[in-house]
Amino acid sequence: MAVGAAAAKLHLSSAAAAARRPSLLHLAAVAVLCSLSYLLGIWHHGGFSAAPAAGAGAAVSIATAVSCASPTPTVSAGSSSSPSSSAGPLDFAAHHTAEGMEAEAAPRQRAYEACPAKYSEYTPCEDVERSLRFSRDRLVYRERHCPASDAERLRCLVPAPRGYRNPFPWPASRDVAWFANVPHKELTVEKAVQNWIRVDGDKFRFPGGGTMFPRGAGAYIDDIGRIIPLHDGSIRTALDTGCGVASWGAYLLSRNILAMSFAPRDSHEAQVQFALERGVPAMIGVLASNRLTYPARSFDMAHCSRCLIPWQLYDGLYLIEIDRVLRPGGYWILSGPPINWRKHWKGWARTREDLNAEQQAIEKVARSLCWKKVKEENDIAIWQKPTNHIHCKTIRKVIKSPPFCSSQNPDAAWYDKMEACITPLPEVSDLKEVAGGELKKWPERLTAVPPRIASGSIEGVTEEMYVEDTELWKRRVGHYKSVISQFGQKGRYRNLLDMNAKFGGFAAALVDDPVWVMNMVPTVGNSTTLGVIYERGLIGSYQDWCEGMSTYPRTYDLIHADSVFTLYNGRCDMENILLEMDRILRPEGTVIVRDDVDLLVKIKSIADGMRWNSQIVDHEDGPLVREKLLLVVKTYWTLGDNKQ
Repeated sequence: MAVGAAAAKLHLSSAAAAARRPSLLHLAAVAVLCSLSYLLGIWHHGGFSAAPAAGAGAAVSIATAVSCASPTPTVSAGSSSSPSSSAGPLDFAAHHTAEGMEAEAAPRQRAYEACPAKYSEYTPCEDVERSLRFSRDRLVYRERHCPASDAERLRCLVPAPRGYRNPFPWPASRDVAWFANVPHKELTVEKAVQNWIRVDGDKFRFPGGGTMFPRGAGAYIDDIGRIIPLHDGSIRTALDTGCGVASWGAYLLSRNILAMSFAPRDSHEAQVQFALERGVPAMIGVLASNRLTYPARSFDMAHCSRCLIPWQLYDGLYLIEIDRVLRPGGYWILSGPPINWRKHWKGWARTREDLNAEQQAIEKVARSLCWKKVKEENDIAIWQKPTNHIHCKTIRKVIKSPPFCSSQNPDAAWYDKMEACITPLPEVSDLKEVAGGELKKWPERLTAVPPRIASGSIEGVTEEMYVEDTELWKRRVGHYKSVISQFGQKGRYRNLLDMNAKFGGFAAALVDDPVWVMNMVPTVGNSTTLGVIYERGLIGSYQDWCEGMSTYPRTYDLIHADSVFTLYNGRCDMENILLEMDRILRPEGTVIVRDDVDLLVKIKSIADGMRWNSQIVDHEDGPLVREKLLLVVKTYWTLGDNKQ
C-alpha cells in the first residue's frame, strides 16, 4: 500500500506540473505583450527622448524606472515612474546666485528666438506705447489694455538683462536685491531723502523707509497696531494702494499679515518690480475706471500712505470701491495729505484751506458709507466699515447718496466698471451679526470651512468637497516635493503662482514654507471660488490666461498649472499661454503642469523649443492615471547671450 500511495502521489504531482505548464506559458505571453505595449506607448508619445542638455549644471536626475504591472514606485530625485519621461537629468537647483556664476551651457538651436533688448521689461497689457492710445482722464490709459490681435503679440522669448542673478533668499531679499536684475536708479534719486531705496555697489538696499514713515515701516506698523488689533489673528489680508516698493507689505509679513500691494506702471520706474524682487506680493494695478480685480469682502484692511489717489473726487468713487473689497468690520488706513495738515501744510506746498477742504470731503464720503472713524493720531487716520448694513439702510432714508447698488454681481471684477453705489452686504437678522458670516482668526481660518461654502452660496460646492480638496492638496504637494527635491529646500523658491487655484489648496499646503502664493482664478471657470481663497486668509486675483498677467517679467520662481490647458483648450492658442508663462518665470525657475497626458505631450513639444528642459512623470496615484505631470526647468540665459 505504501508503494501504491507513493505511485499515486507521483501521478498527482506530474498531473499538477502538467496543469501548471499552460499557465506559465500564458504568463510569459502576457509579459511579452505587456512589454510590446509599453514600447509602443513610448513610440506613440514621442519616442525615447534624448537627455536634455544641462542648463547651468545638472545636479538632479529624474531617470526612468518603470516595470509592467508593478506597484507604484516612489518618485524621488534619481527616479521616475513615468513611461513617457525623458530619460535624462532635470536640474531644479539655482546656480546664478551670490555664490557665483557657472559656465555657459553648450549652444543649441531653439524654435523661439529671443525678443529684442527693448522688451526686457515688457508687460503686454500695460505696454507704454499702447497705453498712449487711450484717454488720460482718470488715468484710464494706465489700466489694462492688452494686444487687440495676434499681430500685436510677441512670438519671442523675453530676455533677462545682462548679468541677471537669482534673487537673494528670503528673508534677506526683503532688504537687498541685485542691481543687474532691475537696472533703474530713478527711485534712488527721487526718493533719496525718504529712505525708500539706495544703490550700494552691485546691489540695491531697502532700508524700510517711506514718505510717511521716516522711522521705518516697522515702527509705522507698530503705531497702527496701537490703534487696531494687528497681533491677535483677526487681521490677515491687507490691500496696499499705491504701494511704492511695498515696504509696508514686506514688514507686515513678520506679523502674519499678507498684503496685496499694487501700483501703476508709471513715472516711478519699476516700483512693483522692486517689490517682487524683494519677495513681496505685488501686481501692477491702478484705481481708474475698472473695479479692482478682487471679489467683494476680500480684505481685512486697506491702506494708503501718500498714495496720491483723489479719494474725495468723482462722488467718492474710489473710496466706494475700497468699501466693496473690504470685509465687514474691515479697516481703512490713511496717512499723508491731508491727514495732519496743520503740521505738514508748508512741506506739502499747499494752502491750509485746500487741505482742510480735502479732509472734510473725505470725511463726508466715509460717513456716507456708514464708516466709523476709529481714531486720528499724528499722521495716521483709521476708519472702520460696519459689520452689517442694518443701520446703514435705515439712515439711507436721510442720506440719499450714494444709493445701494441694485442689480449687480458684487464679486464681478474683470473689466467691470466701478459704480458710485454701495455694494450691499449679505442680509442678517441681528444688529450684532457679521454679514456673510464671521471668520475664524488666523491661522484657524486657513483650514476652517469658509462662510461662503458653509452658507451654500457657492453652487455645487459642499463642506465635504472643500475638506477633501484640502487633504488632496496636502498629498499632492508632498508628491511634488518627492519629485523635486529642491521644492522643500529653504530659500530655493519664494514667489509662487498658482494659475488655477480653485479653493487655494495648493497654497494652503505650503503655508509653513517660506513662500507666498499668488492664487489666480480663471474668469472662464468657476470664478466664485476667489472669495473662498480670501476667506481662508490667502490672496489672489481674477485672470484670463488668453491675456497677459499684470506683472513684470521674471516675477515667479515656480508656476503651478493644474488643468489650465484643459480649461483653455479651444479658447485660445496654447503657445500664447506658454509664452506668457515663460515671460513671468525667472531663469532657472520651475513649472509644474498637471493635465491629461495627450495635452502634456503637445505642451512638451512647444516647451522644448522655448529653452525649457522638461520631463513627463506619473500622477501620484500611479502610471494608470491619464493625468500626469510635466516638470520644467527654464534654462539660464540673458540678453545678448548668443551661445544660448
